[in-house]
Amino acid sequence: MKNVLFIIFLSLLTFLSCKHNESGQEAVNPDASPEARALLKFLYDIRGEYILSGQHNYINTGSEYTEEVQRITGKYPVIWGSDFSFCVQGDNYARFQHCGPLNLSDPSDSAYFIDLDTEQARTDMVEEIIRRYRQGHIITLMWHGCFPSDGDCCRGNSIWAMENRPSDSTWNQLTTDGTVLNNQWKEQMDKIARHLVVLQEHHIPVLWRPYHEMNGVWFWWCNKRGNDGFRKLWIMTYDYLTHHHHLNNLLWVWDTNAPRDIQGDEAFDYELFYPGDEYVDILAADVYRSDYRPSHYDKLLDLAKGKPIALGEVGGLPSPGIIDNQPYWEWFMSWGNLLTRSNPEDKITELYQSPRVLTLDRIRRDHKGHISLVIK
Repeated sequence: MKNVLFIIFLSLLTFLSCKHNESGQEAVNPDASPEARALLKFLYDIRGEYILSGQHNYINTGSEYTEEVQRITGKYPVIWGSDFSFCVQGDNYARFQHCGPLNLSDPSDSAYFIDLDTEQARTDMVEEIIRRYRQGHIITLMWHGCFPSDGDCCRGNSIWAMENRPSDSTWNQLTTDGTVLNNQWKEQMDKIARHLVVLQEHHIPVLWRPYHEMNGVWFWWCNKRGNDGFRKLWIMTYDYLTHHHHLNNLLWVWDTNAPRDIQGDEAFDYELFYPGDEYVDILAADVYRSDYRPSHYDKLLDLAKGKPIALGEVGGLPSPGIIDNQPYWEWFMSWGNLLTRSNPEDKITELYQSPRVLTLDRIRRDHKGHISLVIK
């Protein structure tokens, strides 16, 4: 009898363990779409074995830099990225060209205004996303957003606020439901949500990484610590898009900056700004200055507690040796024109030839959104 009870006990432990492992891989939104769930499952499936290649494209230049990767390497990156962006105003507009404002020329060119309004730029981007998704790409989107009271068009330092970041009083108004500033934030969010809804209607899941690099000191949403700081803004954003707009095609990517101690350009410890496991599907870090420190990787991996981690944006690409030594990065995404500005073509080609780097020809997606590897 004791042996029978022991076997039952072991079976129960195994069952509970399996259920725990399965639940640990679920999307934080319990109503996540089948396509979003399938994408997250794929990320878990390749975890530690492969890394997805990725490339950011500016909102007003289509897939220019994705095509540049193909020209250099003969292969397409898997991840296709872009930005809901903003229209820049003021006489200092050239200072902000590097991020790709929708009404400015490409950052590889001299800075000049182009005739393109916000809604048209975002509509064009969504149409390009639909085309790229049908070709097999995985989509990631971000948003350089003006401070909510400025709407969609602003001087660049409305976003890159630096020492003029909002006071605690202003932040409290922003994150308090029903205030004037909070309603202005909702109006901004409503405009973004309209485009995300279109992607949901086309069954396109999105690796969604709003308010990136929050642990830095440059954006208006940066370096707000404590439960009433950035955490409150993130949770508010999650709740509004998930419960008010019913956007179930989003996987929530909390995207930090790799910590650094450079006066005026600091980035602080990840955990000071982490909103909690129940609001984050994937943790990411942006790495510039080719600063791929093992300690940065290890700390993010520890904070993730088994959730996927990724390189949200990079300037200098990681070498094959780095991705071998830091195997749990799910993807890397080169930032726009930094693809060639920060990387010689032979370095790009070497990375894309690594057997651990997945390119578009090495994945397949079926009509239900399930992604699998192509065996060659």
